[in-house]
Amino acid sequence: MMAYFVESFWGERNNGFDVLYHNMKHGHLSTKDLADFIRERATIEEAYSRSMTKLAKSASNYTQLGTFAPVWDVFKTSTEKLASCHLDLVRRLQELIKEVHKYGDEQIKTYKKTKEDVSGTLEAVQNVQSITQALQKSKENYNAKCVEQERLKKEGATQREVDKAAVKSKKATDTYKLYVEKYAAVKSVFEQKMTETAQKFQGIEETHLLHMKEIIESLSNTIKEIHLQIGEVHEDFINNMKNTTVESLIQKFAESKGTGKERPGPIKFEECNTSSAVEGIKPRKRKPFGLSGIMKKERDTESVECPDTDSVECKRKPLYNYLYL
Repeated sequence: MMAYFVESFWGERNNGFDVLYHNMKHGHLSTKDLADFIRERATIEEAYSRSMTKLAKSASNYTQLGTFAPVWDVFKTSTEKLASCHLDLVRRLQELIKEVHKYGDEQIKTYKKTKEDVSGTLEAVQNVQSITQALQKSKENYNAKCVEQERLKKEGATQREVDKAAVKSKKATDTYKLYVEKYAAVKSVFEQKMTETAQKFQGIEETHLLHMKEIIESLSNTIKEIHLQIGEVHEDFINNMKNTTVESLIQKFAESKGTGKERPGPIKFEECNTSSAVEGIKPRKRKPFGLSGIMKKERDTESVECPDTDSVECKRKPLYNYLYL
């Protein structure tokens, strides 16, 4: 890969090291954010799985009456499979989150080691920044002293003033040249250290991005596999509904709820058989006329009234008299 970092992080203020160092630390934040994203996706999938499970159970509560009742079993089975697929996705996402956290821990160890390795570069950066500032000030002072000396000469100042300005100019010149030499030495070390560190930082970022892409690829493949399973569940549902024909539903209802296949037989008119009916009847006894009872009562009365059975009067009393009493 082209050395992009080596070519792109110099600049007048030499802040390239600071940008690259903080970018390395931002890699761990990206890892943490990716773990949070996957966790949120797992939470959504878990909630969806619970909802599908609840929906599958509710299918059993719908009316089981009528020819349509068996279709609810198809719905229930399909919905339970969908809930299982999403729950499997939750489990696999949780495993992936563990891998991301493990990688995050490895990142921290890498950053600590890198911080120690690039400490020399940090020192070189600080030196070149410090020398650059001093060099700029010495240059400004040098220019000011030279201009001041030249002004005094043109204005016809005294020789003493001109000589005094010349001394200051000479001192500013020496200081300026000294910082130029120091800058050259520091610059050489800085460029060497910065080149090596930029390459190291780019290598860390390449490794980081490759690992992050592997995690995302694993996430994508996991979701893809689950979606294929979901697609199979939908295909099974479609096929089951095709196989659940109107005729099969009617047949199943007839077999489970049928009341019998024997139809009522014919009934013919039968004439009444009076002889057999009469044989079973017992003759009824008739009660005697009530006169005998009356006569008996009268005889009993007569016996009481006429204790003398031989009495003539009693014997002569006609029977019809009692009938008119």
